[in-house]
Amino acid sequence: MLYFYPVISISIFMYKKVFAVLLTFQLSFTFLSAQIKPEISETPPMGWNSWNWYGKQAINEAVVKKVIDDMAKSGLRDAGYIYVIIDGGWRATELGENGALLPHPVKFPKGIKPLADYAHLKGMKLGVHVVPGTHDCGGDPVGGYGYEEVHVQQFVNWGLDFIKLDKCTFKNKDCENCPRPENGGWSEVQVENAYKKWSRLLNNCGRDILFSISAYEYRDWYPDVCNMARTTYDIRARIHKGGADFVKPKRYEKPHLSVMEIAEQNNEVAKFAGNGYWNDPDMLVTGVQGLSSDEQVSHFALWCIMSSPLMLGNDPGHMDKFEKDLLLNKEMIAVNQDPTEQGTIIKREGKTQVWAKKLRGGKYALLFLNLDNTKQRDISINLEDLGFKTKVKVRNIIDRKNLGVFENTISMKVKTHESRMIVIGAI
Repeated sequence: MLYFYPVISISIFMYKKVFAVLLTFQLSFTFLSAQIKPEISETPPMGWNSWNWYGKQAINEAVVKKVIDDMAKSGLRDAGYIYVIIDGGWRATELGENGALLPHPVKFPKGIKPLADYAHLKGMKLGVHVVPGTHDCGGDPVGGYGYEEVHVQQFVNWGLDFIKLDKCTFKNKDCENCPRPENGGWSEVQVENAYKKWSRLLNNCGRDILFSISAYEYRDWYPDVCNMARTTYDIRARIHKGGADFVKPKRYEKPHLSVMEIAEQNNEVAKFAGNGYWNDPDMLVTGVQGLSSDEQVSHFALWCIMSSPLMLGNDPGHMDKFEKDLLLNKEMIAVNQDPTEQGTIIKREGKTQVWAKKLRGGKYALLFLNLDNTKQRDISINLEDLGFKTKVKVRNIIDRKNLGVFENTISMKVKTHESRMIVIGAI
């Protein structure tokens, strides 16, 4: 027995060392295998999502086919809006055999693959909304938890190009100390593990599928795991009581936020965007959704200068000339698609802001924004603060007009909730 204890001690010591090495290897492998494919999203993705206009109840396969047709006819597809995302409402209310996802038998009787084939025929791509927990956002037990491999194989078989993974709900009847229901039943460890598992599976599925995380706040592991990720709660839209708001909600309904609440939160994590990963401040709310014409321009300009994914939340078949011209503005889209960085707020003065984004070729995009509810404001920026010590050429890219040559300072008169978006470059 005197010789037994040292042997056991050595064995335990060696076991711990071997376990530590194996754990390190496993963690390294997990990290490496979770990397996104940046070539899928070298620039912010552009497309359309059904939620803001149709919600869960009004979406069906006829609507999706019509949206694909309308985007092709209107010029949206050719402008770069190529992804069509079916958000909530496409699934049945329970899973099928072996945990398989089932399309809603009434609204999507032919399934999802024919819609993906139709989108591809029209030169577009298709995606769907799914959830990693046990239940979807409406409480139906159709989550991917425990069935991830089954669901990813379905996506490959259907020919999908985009997956929006919405955190929603995790229910564990056997857990006595689970997070409170207001957190969706998730702990942060569970959230990270779940999304990293999905990332690995999508990355190794044999098909290029853009991975979009919707978990309502920024987490520092996002850039290693996905192509785009939500940094805020939902934007207020047509489907919410009162519609969209620019500065703050008329009737605050957490977690639905105004345009500027979202822009401010998204601005805080700007430095993490780029290299195939983009911060997502949620879908756009242009069209008849509650914003004035000036507010819609400011909203679109903000999403462009923030290098945000441009996911429309409108009705592409019923755009008036104003909305169509705005969403097809090639110069504003070019600012959004320039992959240099996410634009940020560089100056605050009273109820005004100046945003800036570095562009390729030594140019800058600037956004002058008036948040005052009552009156016009003068907004200016010192060119030396941007590194320009010479005269610059200035172009108004909202109105597509050259404004001439400026020196030392650029100053603009901006009406309430209006914006001026310009591109400047040295002469």
